[in-house]
Amino acid sequence: MEQEVPVIIHSSGEKEPETPGASPIPEQVKEIGSTISDAVSAFMESEQYEQLKQTAAKAKTYIRENPVPAMLYTLGAGAVLGFILKRKR
Repeated sequence: MEQEVPVIIHSSGEKEPETPGASPIPEQVKEIGSTISDAVSAFMESEQYEQLKQTAAKAKTYIRENPVPAMLYTLGAGAVLGFILKRKR
């Protein structure tokens, strides 16, 4: 059994004119997104971000050089977190 699928060809590059109230993204959401974007950009330019990257590099190095202790630390932390979350329910 064959079915025909309708094909819609969009014009290249030209957008339909938008009316002020017909935007799919509300203005408040755009403002929040802009604020978050500015905050992330400021953080990425800060000294704390550089320290975070250095700490992450040190952690990767430690894990590569000491895989067994790193795995045991992770297992222990997961077990403790599991017990804490289990008791709250």
